[in-house]
Amino acid sequence: MAQWCQLQLLGSKCLEQVDQLYDDSFPMDIRQYLSRWIESIDWDTVAVQDSLATVRFHDLLAQLDDQHSRFALENNFLQQHNFRKIKRNLQDRFQEDPVHMAMIISRNLKEEQKILSDAASMKQEGEGAMSAMVVEKQKIDSKVKEMKDRVQVVDQNIKNLEDVQDEHDFKCNTLKNRENDVNGMSQKELEMEKLTIARMCLELKSKRQEVVMQLTDLLNVTQALQSDLINEELPEWKQRQQTACIGGPPNACVDQLQNWFTTVAETLQQVRQHLKKLQELEQKFTYDSDPITQNKAFLENRALEMVKNLLCNSLVVERQPCMPTHPQRPLVLKTGVQFTVKLRFLVKLLEFNYQLKVKALFDKDVTEKKGFRKFNILGTNIKVMNMEESNGSLTAEFRHLQLKEQKVAGNRTNEGPLIVTEELHSLSFESELHLNQAGFNVKLEAMSLPVVVISNVCQLPSGWASILWYNMLTTEPRNLKFFLSPPAAQWSQLSEVLSWQFSSVTKRGLNQEQLNMLADKLLGVKAQRNPEGLIPWTKFCKHSTNEKSFPFWLWIEGILDLIKRHLLFLWNDGSIMGFISKEREKHLLSNKCPGTFLLRFSESSRDGAITFTWIEHDVHGKPLFHSVEPYTKKELTAVSLPDIIRTYKVMAAENVPENPLRFLYPNIPKDKAFGKYYPKPSETSEPMDVESVDKSGYMKTELISVSEVHPSRMQDNMMPMSPDDYRMLQQIVSPRDIDAVTDNLMDFPQFDMQMNSEFSEEN
Repeated sequence: MAQWCQLQLLGSKCLEQVDQLYDDSFPMDIRQYLSRWIESIDWDTVAVQDSLATVRFHDLLAQLDDQHSRFALENNFLQQHNFRKIKRNLQDRFQEDPVHMAMIISRNLKEEQKILSDAASMKQEGEGAMSAMVVEKQKIDSKVKEMKDRVQVVDQNIKNLEDVQDEHDFKCNTLKNRENDVNGMSQKELEMEKLTIARMCLELKSKRQEVVMQLTDLLNVTQALQSDLINEELPEWKQRQQTACIGGPPNACVDQLQNWFTTVAETLQQVRQHLKKLQELEQKFTYDSDPITQNKAFLENRALEMVKNLLCNSLVVERQPCMPTHPQRPLVLKTGVQFTVKLRFLVKLLEFNYQLKVKALFDKDVTEKKGFRKFNILGTNIKVMNMEESNGSLTAEFRHLQLKEQKVAGNRTNEGPLIVTEELHSLSFESELHLNQAGFNVKLEAMSLPVVVISNVCQLPSGWASILWYNMLTTEPRNLKFFLSPPAAQWSQLSEVLSWQFSSVTKRGLNQEQLNMLADKLLGVKAQRNPEGLIPWTKFCKHSTNEKSFPFWLWIEGILDLIKRHLLFLWNDGSIMGFISKEREKHLLSNKCPGTFLLRFSESSRDGAITFTWIEHDVHGKPLFHSVEPYTKKELTAVSLPDIIRTYKVMAAENVPENPLRFLYPNIPKDKAFGKYYPKPSETSEPMDVESVDKSGYMKTELISVSEVHPSRMQDNMMPMSPDDYRMLQQIVSPRDIDAVTDNLMDFPQFDMQMNSEFSEEN
């Protein structure tokens, strides 16, 4: 199958990555309509030969003309217009530089192959778990079908039993009337009729016994299915919900669970109706050892107990407590800030609509309260479950709950055994269901996952760390003393959760190389990234992992916030390598051409910062590595990172300032990698012009980053090289000289310089 066809079979997340490859410089329309021709060309070879690139460029224009003609035959005016525009744009962009176009196509094809490869790997990894879930669902569906089939059989047999009993009663009454009639039947006819009635009685007894046995078997099948739902499916759903709360894969829809619970409830209702019908038949006709008389009480009690058990487990927290202001940080609640939580009753029967009144309670079962903070729950904490607010499901959503700390003597937070963000609290829900027909009441209860209560938003990162650690390591919702002795986490567990923190707020998680760097930070290089390596809670969130004065998690949280605020698009398109040690950085850049750079996060900034490092060579061919002082949120608020890269200058005495950044690692031209993020021409400074002078009379300015460097560290009159030139140089110069890496790493301090684009008469 053609590569483009394979890509279109992938999921939406992979297709989003494909979408990022194509923009106005090379539209996806070309890839779509000329896919077969594009994939038939060796673009790697074309990209290194000017003459061949020129030929292929004109071939591409001819292909566009052919496609335009096909649109004309189809009377597709819109695509005719689009392709005329595409052709003009291609000519404007690549007429003088067809190699650049070949490089774009070559790179895109390779990125597509990588997306396909990654998707195949993810599919293989997920097939095992997915196939297990599918098999389990098929088992449940099979049991549901068997239960429904048995219900139909019992229903039909009870109707047959009722018909046989009615006929038996009719014949008995007819015989009695004829016996009293002097002109009635002869003795022989009377004996024959009695014999027929006796046979019917035997058949009646047999059918009664059969129906009772079938009802017993039906309850056995229903109880087995109910046990699977309560003891296996429901806990697995709750565990998937836990995983989703901390950034993992979205939780499977609860609708399937609701359908199963409701079907079991409906079956038990039908069983009770069947028993009621048998009781009516018993009242009309019974006999010694009547199976209905012997079994009806047992079957009725068994059905009622099953109904109680099913209903008691049907109240669940569909959406965990969460502040609307922080939707990706559930289970962390701030005092005085409203939060929402949603409940669902899995048995969806019309008779329960508006019958369940649910009350929310806070720390209801907490017995050990000494030293722990106490809270009052404010807002509307009682709701009636109904089907109108949630597309037919029986739900109740609390939208305006708040917590207020009780200010009592001796309740200071520093007197407790745990710090504020390690205190776990419970939010529980109670209700009562009155079953008038059954003559009993059922008490219902549900509990959310433990929550952390903060009083200041600055505590949110530490509170979220506690939520991550708890839900990663336990499935027990009532273990509120978890952090009195928190267990250590294996790196294999923690690495997955860390990647989720990025993929849940961006389109890209952490790859293996990025995780390796983080493993070295937590476990040390000597640990060789052992998947079973244990990380204690204190090392993750409380104590510094090195000489820095902040813990590992707060460093990660600062980087996450930096990405969300200033680097989201760059992170999504893979431009940021991010997590890489300085040693690994040197290794990757050492054999690249001068001006190749990469982006990584600073290890010395608690609040998140990013820097870039590039390579140059001295007059002896030895590589020199330069890193700029990291950019924080403050600098990136003023100037975007792509614009910093575009305008960055290195200045030496008696040298003209120049931008040393030429290729994003591994060899992507800087303007190709970041051009789509540059300011539009109307947004940049314009040439000096009387008409363009600001009305205030002030000159326009542009912020750029400039680094000062000693002239001896600059290349001495060396012309900039392309990656192809550098590869040729490697074939001439000794590899020992090219690959030699010095230990001199110079951190350039950057400073903002205002470049005047025009001067006012006032100045």
